[in-house]
Amino acid sequence: MAVTVVGIGGSVRADSQSERALQAVLAGARDSGAKVQLLTGDELVMPFFDTSVSERTANAQALVRALRDADGVVLASPGYHGTVSGLVKNALDYAEDLREDERPYLQGRAVGCVGIAYGWQATVTTLQALRSVAHALRGWPTPLGAAVNSAETGLGPGGECADAKVASTLHTIGVQVAEFALGSRHGH
Repeated sequence: MAVTVVGIGGSVRADSQSERALQAVLAGARDSGAKVQLLTGDELVMPFFDTSVSERTANAQALVRALRDADGVVLASPGYHGTVSGLVKNALDYAEDLREDERPYLQGRAVGCVGIAYGWQATVTTLQALRSVAHALRGWPTPLGAAVNSAETGLGPGGECADAKVASTLHTIGVQVAEFALGSRHGH
């Protein structure tokens, strides 16, 4: 049975560079035999997370269900003012709804992280922020993460990239998430 890898990220702008990077990582997971699910843009538009509100929108319910069923997760965020976008951070806050699960939050799951921005400073700090959030949610950030400087490297539709090093890095993150998920399922 294939493992499931859920990709969360992008921006409210359809087909953004961060969404394309996410697609490239998910292609690596798919190439490793994983079933992938992509949640981006409008699918992540939800009310600000509030623990005192028990009702959830359809988007929030779909996100929580996808995270609950995921064997691995990929997070890709644009760097907004040196950190994760509000869209991505709010989506990750909804993982709080998994706190009472048998596998709370992202416990035991590999989490691939990609920060992408127009410049190195925000790119690197966004990647660091995603890794910190993954740790806080009890996930296992993959050994390889990606800091993609869109001022130097652009991604095409579907995540293709002319820069072989960036393309290889994104693909490898997807492979690592899928392989970790498969190994965890088989108790390795």
